[in-house]
Amino acid sequence: MSGKGVVIGITGGMGSGKTTAAAYFEELGFLKLDSDRIIRDDVLLRPEIVAAIREHFGEGVVNGRGAISRHSLARVIFSDDASRIWLEDLLHPHVIQAWLDHTTPRPEANWVIETPLLYERGLQKWFDFIVCVASSGDLQVSRLELRGVSKDHSRPRIARQLPLAQKIAAADFVLLNDGSREFLKEQVVWLAGRWS
Repeated sequence: MSGKGVVIGITGGMGSGKTTAAAYFEELGFLKLDSDRIIRDDVLLRPEIVAAIREHFGEGVVNGRGAISRHSLARVIFSDDASRIWLEDLLHPHVIQAWLDHTTPRPEANWVIETPLLYERGLQKWFDFIVCVASSGDLQVSRLELRGVSKDHSRPRIARQLPLAQKIAAADFVLLNDGSREFLKEQVVWLAGRWS
């Protein structure tokens, strides 16, 4: 491509394989951003964000070091939609600013940005193309169990996301991830070839 790269938004359900697919894009020369990591390693550490969350949810979401306990916060927000939406409204402007801070100085680069709530938050306009990673519900739950999330916690969380069928219908490209990692990588290699 001449001059300007592309910005790919990669999304899908929890446990669908977004992170693995994004890593394959990175191996192929894309620059990668992980929205969850931006939240975890940057936004949730900011004093003003900690103070706002503490004021809204109380001391139960703060650990002994004065930092946000992501485990306690998750328990709260995944049991109450209003709390979850409040937190998303607080965090997402900072995530979008981080995207801009990274991508704006490198307009010639190809970027892949892992964005779990891309459709739920109406973030489509930020991307040149959207890729949805799709896998069966049972596989999502199994993968989340391997990451320490029990079925009792994973199924309600998956249910709170936009149904996978709607994400597939809205995406520009779909990567199928019910097979091997090699099969997923083959799809990424083919797709990335469009922009190399």
